[in-house]
Amino acid sequence: MGSGPAPRRALAAAATAALLAAAPLGCAPGDPAAGPPPSGPAETPRPTPPQQLCTDLITHWAGVILGAGEGEDAVRLDYQAMGLSGGQYEILRAVLTDARAEQRAKGPDAARELTAREALRRCAERHRSGVPTGGPWQ
Repeated sequence: MGSGPAPRRALAAAATAALLAAAPLGCAPGDPAAGPPPSGPAETPRPTPPQQLCTDLITHWAGVILGAGEGEDAVRLDYQAMGLSGGQYEILRAVLTDARAEQRAKGPDAARELTAREALRRCAERHRSGVPTGGPWQ
């Protein structure tokens, strides 16, 4: 004797096979629903250059921390939990010092502009000769 009704299992398997066999029929070549055919080989995504990644990370975390207000620890994360290396964290701290002063003097828009400008400059300096050395978190 079996462990369950065999006809139900066979029917379910047959229905699944029928659905899988019919699935490709919905988008035949030349079918308007299929969209235009590819015009060439698909482009392979390129990795983000280290300088750009550094700038993006610094700008992001500076915005989060500045948005929390003076003296508040908005993220309660260490530099590794933020996805930063030790060198990137040093850049973030320097940028935040300048941006906080700018925010007090000229407001949040000026602080965001300074953050973007300084992150770009400092990350470019850090990566001027390629990827920094000194260990995986430097």
